[in-house]
Amino acid sequence: MMRTIEITQYGGPEVLALADAPRPVAGHGEVLIAVSAAGVNRADILQRKGHYPPPPGASPILGMEVSGFIAEAGAGVTVWKPGDAVCALLAGGAYAEYCVAPAEQCLRIPENIAVPDAAALPEAVFTVWANLFEPACLKPGETLLVQGGPSGVGSMAIQVASLFGARVAATAGSLAKCDFCREIGCERAFNYKEDDWAEGIGKWTEGRGVDVILDMVGGDYFPKHLRALAAGGRLVHIAYAHGRDVTANLALIMHKQLIVTGSTLRSRPVAEKAVLRDSIQRRLWPHFSLGRIHPVIDRVFPMEEVAEAHRLMEAGGHTGKILLRMNCA
Repeated sequence: MMRTIEITQYGGPEVLALADAPRPVAGHGEVLIAVSAAGVNRADILQRKGHYPPPPGASPILGMEVSGFIAEAGAGVTVWKPGDAVCALLAGGAYAEYCVAPAEQCLRIPENIAVPDAAALPEAVFTVWANLFEPACLKPGETLLVQGGPSGVGSMAIQVASLFGARVAATAGSLAKCDFCREIGCERAFNYKEDDWAEGIGKWTEGRGVDVILDMVGGDYFPKHLRALAAGGRLVHIAYAHGRDVTANLALIMHKQLIVTGSTLRSRPVAEKAVLRDSIQRRLWPHFSLGRIHPVIDRVFPMEEVAEAHRLMEAGGHTGKILLRMNCA
């Protein structure tokens, strides 16, 4: 048996409770991980409220990223062995002392990063890599606007884009968070509560517009993004905090030859995630070991305080990732 966190009914953070459950067993091509820590993501909030069910066959337990140690390697797994320190991307199951992950979605924890801290990496790294670099959406020398720069994905996007030669701007909700964005690689940071970020982008690019926008807002920001993009610009959606329904000016899209796209990770086949994992491991992982990029962690909660972790996530006052410490490994 193991301890896990269950959703007693759909609703607010108070519906989350500790529970006992059978420890999962690694199947063919899978590994069993003794969980050190799990990342808290917006998708967990949606699932808790009943708005984002796990894909068919995935664990109903919350959580899509973990770090810990291999406890057991299933049949057909030759790369991993018990005791290996890993972080992994999951379709579900992270809020528990043990979880099962496809072996092809695991990564060795980079040198100089503590095992619990590595739980802040998988979701942010896979999301940034899949949407900006694989395939190449953002090229060296281009400009990038990150909406929500202080978030887990946003802070990773800023660091990686800057490292790979892009010029980066971001939005944030306070002067302190704007300062943080500049500290990790932004040329410009706009306080969206006080500044006209669209006007600021125009001045920053000398009227040309920005090449790529990584957006987590959607809704009423959509028309502003179309106007803020340069000719040939790319608008990449990974969430829609202001709503998923938008109104598009097709004439503007056609005239400026814009590309409007987006993606999710959770429902992608393991084979697709394995390709991303291999590219991340080859091209990005060495930079973590050298200290050029690092996970940004706001706060770590014990698993008993999961409701407080969700309240912090929903309040939006955090900078970087929120983690749950499972204390199993």
